[in-house]
Amino acid sequence: MVTDTISDMLTRIRNANMVRHQIVQIPLTKMSLAISEILKEEGFIEDFESYTENRKNYLLISMKYNGKSRQPVICKIERVSKPGLRVYANSKELPKVLDNLGIAIISTSSGVMTNLKAKELGVGGEVLCYIW
Repeated sequence: MVTDTISDMLTRIRNANMVRHQIVQIPLTKMSLAISEILKEEGFIEDFESYTENRKNYLLISMKYNGKSRQPVICKIERVSKPGLRVYANSKELPKVLDNLGIAIISTSSGVMTNLKAKELGVGGEVLCYIW
């Protein structure tokens, strides 16, 4: 069993991106579902759906590529806050990823959201990952 489900999810997406797979299977958790919703809203993935197999819930993510050469939309995906070293930011210290060309996913008391939405709402929280 995996202890850090967020790192596992990000690693699976990163690996599928490198070898240009069309879909990725990820164990379903509330956090992975919330992160997938953000990735879809921001245009980093095509779509996602959940399904059950042998009484276990999974999330299928459809990856997104550009052009005939299938260049990945996600250039880099990087975990920031880890179980051994949590990283928090208040609303005034929220990170800018590539001068707002990328996003940071923040876990706040109001739910999981991007750094731009958290700044707009004036809330801080745990910085989960950077994506660009």
